[in-house]
Amino acid sequence: MSERPTMVVVSGMSGSGKSVALATLEDLGYYCTDNLPADLLPDFVRSVGREAETPQKLAVGIDVRNRHQHLSRIPRWLSAVGELDFDPRLVFFDTADPVLIKRYAETRRRHPLSHRGLSLADAIALERQILKPLRMLADVVIDTSELNVHQMRRRVTTELGLTGDSGLSLLFESFAYRRGVPGDADFVFDARGLPNPHWEPRLRPLSGRDPEVSEYLDRSPEFGEYFGQVAAFLDTWLPRMRSDTRSYVTIAFGCSGGRHRSVYLAEKLAAHARDRGWEDVATYHRELD
Repeated sequence: MSERPTMVVVSGMSGSGKSVALATLEDLGYYCTDNLPADLLPDFVRSVGREAETPQKLAVGIDVRNRHQHLSRIPRWLSAVGELDFDPRLVFFDTADPVLIKRYAETRRRHPLSHRGLSLADAIALERQILKPLRMLADVVIDTSELNVHQMRRRVTTELGLTGDSGLSLLFESFAYRRGVPGDADFVFDARGLPNPHWEPRLRPLSGRDPEVSEYLDRSPEFGEYFGQVAAFLDTWLPRMRSDTRSYVTIAFGCSGGRHRSVYLAEKLAAHARDRGWEDVATYHRELD
């Protein structure tokens, strides 16, 4: 990588893993923002890049949600970023159409172009056509068709040369049991025996990322006991899973809705792992992300 400050533009097909890429870059110290209007790229670099307290590593997500006429001008705006003494890199995430259709079916999300009355397959085909110039322009194209979350993170760091660390990556994931246990989980912990914030009307619309929910759970003796036992277990066994052949471990927490208890546990255990010296730690909330 250049010694100049860097700005990574993350683009690609909807459902291909762009949010995972941005989260990975954020974990590596990048100042990240998603869905930035493409014409604001130079202004964004001027505004954020000149702040002394801001890391000189920027990342933005730009995709089909942008005005389509703006996407054709990306080369000009990347050139303007280069003139500001930043090293611009465009990373494009791609995925095979059948895999994208399966992912949308599993998450029940709407495609950004589905408001046009298109079928999912037609919306994907139109998006691929609109984004074709960006794919051709990309410095790196990453196909995520056969990659899980950990493998995506590794590809981002290795393709961009962001780290030479070959240590163990930890992913703390939350999920709802009603939608099934994640297939790639190495450890699964059931949080359904803990007090449920869902039954508190003021907490129901919130998630485990919100301080009101964390305060509610932290006041529970059961939660403290549960957290302590799980933390002790992971502190004992995760170091023993380091090996030359294993590069990642997924620790999953499930509850009824995958919104409150499991989310807070994943976040709090991830913070605990970082405090214990683990460097490559990420969170993923299936029902939220």
